[in-house]
Amino acid sequence: MTPLRLAVIIGSTREGRAGDRIGRWFLGQARRRAGLDVREVDLARYDLPAVLPAEPTPGMREFAGQVARAEAFVVVTPEYNHSFPASLKQAIDVAYDEWQAKPVGFVSYGCRSIGMHAVDQLRTVFTALHAMTVRDSVGVDLLDGEPTGHAEERIGQDVRLLLDELRWWGLALREGRSARPYAC
Repeated sequence: MTPLRLAVIIGSTREGRAGDRIGRWFLGQARRRAGLDVREVDLARYDLPAVLPAEPTPGMREFAGQVARAEAFVVVTPEYNHSFPASLKQAIDVAYDEWQAKPVGFVSYGCRSIGMHAVDQLRTVFTALHAMTVRDSVGVDLLDGEPTGHAEERIGQDVRLLLDELRWWGLALREGRSARPYAC
């Protein structure tokens, strides 16, 4: 069976962000899993305009192409003021049909809330785009530092569960899309 194409989107572009470190940690975890072709999509590397023009820019086309090629997504998001960053919303809005009938999972981080307010809002956004968000996610509390011991074991279980759900849904939706066009 062809590996599932998983795009890991690092959603913060803020200078000094923790997202690149957390995103690369998750990429390492995901790349150890059989059956996945994992790609990094770091929004800091894309030239997405602050104002969406009538015609897509090269950066917009490049990002939308990455979304179109992927069959599943993990969004690595911080929680800024109980929400997700504007850079992530801007990127999500660059694509539309490319998200449809594909699963989305989340790795979130923040202080105490582990980014769950951001994830709750992102679930609403992706539902509007006809994407399927998986139930379980990975949350990192920045106040805890590096996970060790019991915390490392718990977060490892969370990663395995998230990847299992994404792979199941990704393969099921791949079959569905190949059997018939998605109707929305």
